[in-house]
Amino acid sequence: MFHYFCSMNKKILLLGSGELGKEFVIACQRYGQHVVAVDSYAGAPAMQVADDFEVINMLDGAELDRIVAKHHPDLIVPEIEAIRTERFYDYEQQGIQVVPSAKAANFTMNRKAIRDLASKDVGVRTATYRYATSFEELAAGVEVCGIPCVVKPLMSSSGKGQSVIKSEEDIQKAWDYAMEGSRGDLKEVIVEGFIDFDYEITLLTVTQKNGETLFCPPIGHRQERGDYQESWQPMPMNQEHLAEAQEMAAKVTSALGGAGIWGVEFFITKEGAYFSELSPRPHDTGMVTLAGTQNLSEFELHARAILGLPIPKIEHLQNGASAVVLTSESSDQAPHFVGLEDALSVENTEIRIFGKPSTRPYRRMAVALAFGTESVEDLVEKAKLTAAKIQVK
Repeated sequence: MFHYFCSMNKKILLLGSGELGKEFVIACQRYGQHVVAVDSYAGAPAMQVADDFEVINMLDGAELDRIVAKHHPDLIVPEIEAIRTERFYDYEQQGIQVVPSAKAANFTMNRKAIRDLASKDVGVRTATYRYATSFEELAAGVEVCGIPCVVKPLMSSSGKGQSVIKSEEDIQKAWDYAMEGSRGDLKEVIVEGFIDFDYEITLLTVTQKNGETLFCPPIGHRQERGDYQESWQPMPMNQEHLAEAQEMAAKVTSALGGAGIWGVEFFITKEGAYFSELSPRPHDTGMVTLAGTQNLSEFELHARAILGLPIPKIEHLQNGASAVVLTSESSDQAPHFVGLEDALSVENTEIRIFGKPSTRPYRRMAVALAFGTESVEDLVEKAKLTAAKIQVK
């Protein structure tokens, strides 16, 4: 008896080739896929493991069109914000699968579009907010939202350009810092009323082509300078608040459409969950899933979802934590890592070095992972201890 199978050999064009993209490429190749990694510089982490690569400015629509025409991908997978995402609608018309969808990618690359969709169209609970394209508009927004408040560029990466306004003297500094951290050619900010929250979570949410929406155990995290420093899974939390967050995440992802993993961020208060942000791709705080906290990492879940492969269930296996390894200075020379032997002598730990070809202050170069039966609090300390043993020279 002969069995005939539909070909699952897809060509994937990955737009953005950082550390998250690298793990995604590895997951896709384990399912037999062909990946072309794209970024603005050569030697990016995902390029080191991909089948092919391109170096272009992804804010140049003509360049995007050129490489799409050159490679004829079956899927386009964005990994960063600074992309000419309005071109995605045309690619979808050409029959290319945009992940999760052209609408989702276009909306979520811009905090304005996603916040308005969440607050106005879907009606989930958010902080009071206003937009500003000038210092004067920011000052007016601060007056509405009150002090303290938070300012973020509408387009940025890994929390760059975010700050808290604690007095009127901070408004000019917040505007200047937001402009410095803004990516792309969009020079606009969102100012949000300060929420008195107990903690933040990332709720990794998986939408499927042929299956129900699934949720990973909630991930807690700590930030500095708008960028995550440690994350842990699961975040101990009120089950009613978790169910509320899951309902909100399902509504927003359904409104955007498409299949894939989403990093949906919430503030958790005594009253419940407030929607914060959403990324239509694996999330940096979700690197904790590389510690074997669940049966499939966020990268494997993303690969399965976009390829239409079944995900029977997401199962929590053990507690885990992650802590980042940062650099303190700039260098164009290839970095090398000191202290691996010492770091890996700690039981139930692992290191993932990303392979970035250069350094700059506070650049994330590696992540330390800790896992086991201990409490997540103890595992965070173990991950931090492990990360501290690594030096980037």
